[in-house]
Amino acid sequence: MTSVVNGRVLFNSIPKASIEPGKTLIVDKSETIDPEKAALNGGILLKIVILSVDPYMRTLMNAPDPKKGLLHTYTPGQPIAGLGIAEVVRTETDEVKVGDHVHGFMPFQNYLILPGLAAGVTPFKVLENKFNLPWTYFVGVLGLTGQTAYMAWKEFSKAKEGETVFVTSGAGAVGSIVIQIAKKQGLKVIASAGSEEKLKYMKSLGADVVFNYKTTQTAEVLGREGPIDIYWDNVGGETLDAALLAANFKARFIECGLMASFGGKPAPIQNFEHAIAKNITIYGFTLTPIYPKYEKEFYDTWPELVANGEIKHKEHLFHGLEGVEQGVVAFQDGSNVGKAVIVL
Repeated sequence: MTSVVNGRVLFNSIPKASIEPGKTLIVDKSETIDPEKAALNGGILLKIVILSVDPYMRTLMNAPDPKKGLLHTYTPGQPIAGLGIAEVVRTETDEVKVGDHVHGFMPFQNYLILPGLAAGVTPFKVLENKFNLPWTYFVGVLGLTGQTAYMAWKEFSKAKEGETVFVTSGAGAVGSIVIQIAKKQGLKVIASAGSEEKLKYMKSLGADVVFNYKTTQTAEVLGREGPIDIYWDNVGGETLDAALLAANFKARFIECGLMASFGGKPAPIQNFEHAIAKNITIYGFTLTPIYPKYEKEFYDTWPELVANGEIKHKEHLFHGLEGVEQGVVAFQDGSNVGKAVIVL
């Protein structure tokens, strides 16, 4: 086999606010690789087939800022990185066999040589697919998306039947799963999103009250339908402020994302005194510390629920390395419904 292009998605420049199409990210096709002859030096040659674009990636495009805790960000001129799935093309280690699919944090490019599964930010994992599900699921409902919803809800919600939860970005990849988990536990679900299509989708998932935050005041809806016992926060800002006002005594706030703050937008909080007066518990989290506790439970139960249709989800597919920018822009402007996935 002759050499082929090893395309890469490079971080070209730090955006001032929103991602600038054609400027923030560029596709570079200057590198080549010969998949049959490339030296592995005892390692593994992977062909990357699925990539995931997620909201946290927008934060990694900001300039490093120790005051904000941004110590590790994307480096201009280098490939961006994120979660993906790759197929083993060649191997010189017993850890994997040709044809295996592995999941891990990887640079956004076509081919990758690994010294072993332990290389990288976290160890790569060989995926089992006993229900023969599409591989795209393993970066979405069976990947970080599903794990975030499942594990954080189990760890922090302390949900009781009959309670009320408010879910922001309820038509998004994580929020849509949280709605379903909450309904299975007998909670009343209030959910917000930004289009009529998304409101219909949230209703189909079982949400009791849905509203368009662009045309309806969040505080008005929560004042009428609350108080809320659990708040799943994907946006922060004024919506978080409204949730504090509408919270019940001993409410639990699960802080999953702060989309309202992306691009340097202000996130005014004027009702924080309610956190004290109402004994509210606020959980900020990343998945890494709680993942080991729930990993086995998740993979023992969740794939079957997805396979038999008990857990519903949507994918918004983009194609090729050029699709990475399209996917990032889609979650930035809220145009995607469900999980944004790049298919290579």
